[in-house]
Amino acid sequence: QGPLVESGGGLVQAGGSLRLSCAFSGTSDPYGLGWFRQGPGKEREFVGGMIWSDGATYYADSVYGRSTISRDDAKSTMFLLVDNLKPEDTALYYCAARHTIGALRFLSQYDTWGPGTQVTVSS
Repeated sequence: QGPLVESGGGLVQAGGSLRLSCAFSGTSDPYGLGWFRQGPGKEREFVGGMIWSDGATYYADSVYGRSTISRDDAKSTMFLLVDNLKPEDTALYYCAARHTIGALRFLSQYDTWGPGTQVTVSS
């Protein structure tokens, strides 16, 4: 098991909700944790993230207003709740950690990645 493990993906109907989890272990507290996704034939994109020290959260426009990022410190786990899911949300969702200061949306600045969890939204 790697330092980051995602869970909670699955098949859901449009309009439904899913809560994804990202558990990290064996690594120092990150500067930030991010959620990214990669849909079929698409590039990997930023979904949202959290600065671990103060809990500040950031969201991409694609999920803004229907997503919530939260955490459980005791379990070193971050969550992504997405409501009102749409077929275009179908993707492999990744959790990633970065240990350098900077904007969370830049994929290239993350040093640790989980294997991903699949989310499929049916219409």
